Amino acid sequence: MATEIERKFLVIADDWRRDADAGTAYRQGYLLGRSNSSVRVRLAGERAWLNIKSATMTVSRREYDYPIPLEDATEMLAELCYKPLIEKVRYRVRVGEHVWEVDCFAGENTGLVVAEIELTDPQERFVTPPWAGHEVSHLLRYYNVNLVDHPYRDWTEAERAGL
Repeated sequence: MATEIERKFLVIADDWRRDADAGTAYRQGYLLGRSNSSVRVRLAGERAWLNIKSATMTVSRREYDYPIPLEDATEMLAELCYKPLIEKVRYRVRVGEHVWEVDCFAGENTGLVVAEIELTDPQERFVTPPWAGHEVSHLLRYYNVNLVDHPYRDWTEAERAGL
């Protein structure tokens, strides 16, 4: 059984860019995403997979990834997934002993920038970089599955501030 332990933060400065990799474009869509789990199709560069994630709203969740053919993923994104699709560029940035992932969203979610760190234990210590602001791990609107129904472009100022 796979468990993802992930913490999510708003990005408040561009300092991360000096240490980031070149980034990878992601497109993802949801086939299902409601009460107890989400099923999404994800394209990252030339790779594609199905991802199933439990809908528990904690930093620890069940997660499963299954590679699929690129052509199948492209067709599913176009014909089967809820719209709008989630579009973003993901950058990887090493900070201390961890690699952070900074997602710069596009499309309906342009302007949203969040940083995620995956941990091996919910209590694991990590260095929070100065460009990582308010933690939003427990705020449902920041989950990608929820950005389909309530995209960033429709958020209030309070929602954008992480409140």
